Amino acid sequence: MESSSLGLILDSSVIIDAERSGRSIRQLLEDISAARLDEGVGVSVVTIAELVHGAYRAKSTDVRNRRLEFIDRIARDLPVYPVTLEIARIAGRIEGEGAGRGVILGFEDLLIGATAIHLNYSVATLNVRDFARIPGLQLVKS
Repeated sequence: MESSSLGLILDSSVIIDAERSGRSIRQLLEDISAARLDEGVGVSVVTIAELVHGAYRAKSTDVRNRRLEFIDRIARDLPVYPVTLEIARIAGRIEGEGAGRGVILGFEDLLIGATAIHLNYSVATLNVRDFARIPGLQLVKS
């Protein structure tokens, strides 16, 4: 979807893909900036939790430590947006309305999407199928 948002929230799928393909966070940001020059880029604190979870599931200490260093660089180089009361209200409304229609949303994706909606940002994701079920959310397929 084309967006008219003011910025971009990176979903963990985009960050994981960059890390697995050997790209640095700087390379990822350069790739995104080439397509979206005037927009801010950040992550939800929920994305950080998802990435840390993945790091601790690594099969070796070396892989875990490499992933944790990558996460530290992300948190140092990008704004990390907290889940605020307003974001919680947006998420609760979306989840409640969706449940009333039989739509079940993953809680992490819901919080990331609510963060983006609150900020008037789009979400860059490889997981378009799940995020597309969040009404009012603008997506950028990465």
